[in-house]
Amino acid sequence: MTIEKIAAIRDNINRRLIGKNDAIHLVLCALLCRGHVLIEDVPGTGKTTLAQSLAQSIGCSFRRIQFTPDVMPSDITGFSMLDSATGQFAFHPGVIFNNIILADEINRTSPKTQSALLEVMQEGQATVDGVSYEVPNPFMVLATQNPVEYVGTFQLPEAQLDRFFIRVKLGYPSQEEEAMILDRHDAQYRPPALEEVADTKDILELQAETDGIHTSPALKGYIAAIIAKTREHEDVMLGISPRGAIFLMHAAKGHAYLAGRKFATPDDVQKMAEPVLGHRLLLTPEARLKSYDASRIIAQILESTPLPEG
Repeated sequence: MTIEKIAAIRDNINRRLIGKNDAIHLVLCALLCRGHVLIEDVPGTGKTTLAQSLAQSIGCSFRRIQFTPDVMPSDITGFSMLDSATGQFAFHPGVIFNNIILADEINRTSPKTQSALLEVMQEGQATVDGVSYEVPNPFMVLATQNPVEYVGTFQLPEAQLDRFFIRVKLGYPSQEEEAMILDRHDAQYRPPALEEVADTKDILELQAETDGIHTSPALKGYIAAIIAKTREHEDVMLGISPRGAIFLMHAAKGHAYLAGRKFATPDDVQKMAEPVLGHRLLLTPEARLKSYDASRIIAQILESTPLPEG
């Protein structure tokens, strides 16, 4: 069964990461829903390790690009160059023409370069010199980001943030988990070699099965009510877009699939609301002065939105 592949991928990643089960769950949900992931936290908490471990667990092509201020858009999408032998322009593909892309420290590059990812993340293609080229299927961008307060970072524009399916925060490990990490890295530590436990066909089958998860009209109305309240909330300057509403519905499907169900419930919506909506909400200056954050606003909205009947 293809659902067993998800368990194998999860177990494989756990060989490298300690105490990150919630983050792994969210990344797998995004994989099922064909979504892109923004992994955000302070340096050294395992962002890159999580992305690399997922890619190594799947038999798909993988490329990593380390974003720095001098990275150009053509490094990402590719470029056309005149071939002196043929007299024709030949396309040289960039790093995005792979299944899994690790965009490491995406907010350390300029907004111009960040924007090179907009089209490919939404439409699965890149346009270079007026010609569109499709990226492989499946396709997933795993971007890591340090907090914007850190030196040398650029804030991601709202249009870029809106294309990320979910945002994952790893957080610091507990004292017990930290002790296990120290023990693992004692002496001459070598990370375990991860095996490929799934292939492209498996991933496409998993995604197709997730598409088939049932969402009732009442549940869609519940999602619409939540989204509407984000646009009306007094502490929110920019509410959730229709894209965000669609992503929340798909995330509920992914969460239900991982739970072994064929239908999504309000609980699935509530569990995925913060990861899907949190990075999309733009709070008012007054709310930020009161130290409010998106998690607080989303919790208020969920509490005040009546559950669907039936």
